[in-house]
Amino acid sequence: MMTGRAETGTGGPADVLVYVQHLLGIGHLRRAAIIAKALDRAGLEVVLASGGMPVAGLDLGGARLIQLPPVRARDETFAVLVDRDDRPIDAAWKAARAERLCALYRALRPRALVVELFPFGRRQMRFELLPLLEAARASRPRPQILCSLRDVLTGQRNPEKTAWMLDTFARYFDLALVHGDPDFLPLERSFPRATEIADKLRYTGYVVAEMPAPEPGERAGEGEVIVSTGGGAVAAPLVEAALGARALSPLDAATWRLLVGPNTPEAEFQDLAARAPAGFVVERARPDFRALLARARLSISQAGYNTVLEVLAAGIPAVVAPFAAGSETEQSLRAGLLAERGALTVVDEAALGPETLAAAVRAALARDVGGRGPRFAGLDTSGADKTAQIVRERLAIVAPR
Repeated sequence: MMTGRAETGTGGPADVLVYVQHLLGIGHLRRAAIIAKALDRAGLEVVLASGGMPVAGLDLGGARLIQLPPVRARDETFAVLVDRDDRPIDAAWKAARAERLCALYRALRPRALVVELFPFGRRQMRFELLPLLEAARASRPRPQILCSLRDVLTGQRNPEKTAWMLDTFARYFDLALVHGDPDFLPLERSFPRATEIADKLRYTGYVVAEMPAPEPGERAGEGEVIVSTGGGAVAAPLVEAALGARALSPLDAATWRLLVGPNTPEAEFQDLAARAPAGFVVERARPDFRALLARARLSISQAGYNTVLEVLAAGIPAVVAPFAAGSETEQSLRAGLLAERGALTVVDEAALGPETLAAAVRAALARDVGGRGPRFAGLDTSGADKTAQIVRERLAIVAPR
């Protein structure tokens, strides 16, 4: 169920406009939603503009959701962007959406503009983000312009692109809010030139959704193995390994609940449900995922930012298979460091199969210290509220409308 106020128009003025574009998975949108809810909780009027495919179950508190004409990446190469009908977007589509976004900005007149990832990622969206940033920079009064960054940046191998990122950041942005813990994983670990903008970096801590209160009488997930696939676009190796791993694992008598993400086509979902072995429950991703985790015996997943933190918050044994196709290193880096702290068990995606996954389950159970409660391994997890605090502080230096 969608919470928050989903709108097709613009509504009245806003204190904060948050822009997010998810292209493959849904982690960027989910993190932005948690931040939008925290900003609303801090007493700010917030609009979240989402440019990816619609996702059900977002909890925005009282923040407004504006769904832009959606676009996604056709595959994990990110080389081709397609619209809702899987047609490659063209110049006319780009111009129309850029105008839609700028019109939204003019209608809202926000005192702060928060742009997720760009310019350190989402270069594909510069056709609309550069006009948006120009409009914001030219506004009087000028809003605070903030970049929202996860803890790890990837693909920074081209010196010319890196120079463009830094130049664009210097031209438009006041701060970058890094949603991580510098004592665990400083940004320069994945982006060495972050030291050049150290004066404009503010670490917030990790952004974690609140764990839901237990629902009396609810038993779904109790004692189960929860296999989650995030958005589902790149989870096929994990799914196939899980289907064969149950019979080989110490949890062969437990129910394994396989949650299939919204980016998995319906035909593939139906095929998966039809051929799943006995002992599996196959269903679409559920809005009560965190509640399922809280009642589960063990979690199996990839190692995206949000999923890892939700598993740690649930305080259960966890096996992760970091997505590592192409030049992706984000999940492997974070998961490896958490494994060093004993927070979870990692299985290499390249070696993923029923036997290796079952062995990882065995290892995760063996290292389980028992008991429930968050296992954040010493991480700062105040990211949502700290982000709201920083935004409020920055708004204090912006002149009234």
